[in-house]
Amino acid sequence: MLLMAIGATAQKQEVFAPDGKAINGYDAVAFFEESKAVKGFDSLTYQYKDVQWLFSSKTNLETFKANPAHYIPQYGGYCAYGTAEGHKAPTQTDTWTIVNDKLYFNYNMKVKQSWLKDQPALIQKADRQWPVVKQQE
Repeated sequence: MLLMAIGATAQKQEVFAPDGKAINGYDAVAFFEESKAVKGFDSLTYQYKDVQWLFSSKTNLETFKANPAHYIPQYGGYCAYGTAEGHKAPTQTDTWTIVNDKLYFNYNMKVKQSWLKDQPALIQKADRQWPVVKQQE
């Protein structure tokens, strides 16, 4: 029940941010620069799109501030597969992938496997759906 309440609250905003922290508190830049999920620190934060972005280093914080649009996950960090299907769904950090220099997340590993089977078509579909989906509560 608590998980449903958290998901419902998070879905009212453009960026999936449980507890107000984007990417569950992980460093957006680290996915690109270190090719892994790295937890950010509460002492290294930046407010962008009405949520807190946490970083593991001052360098990553400054890199993000210089070009946040490059580093934020597609579809606000909501599930890429779910977006293609026309709805917002929460995500798990370990489902991340980078495709064509863009960061994507999925609901869970099972959904990620489905998404990986036809990424190009699903990305095109999600890109078309996102302008409407991002307005959903």
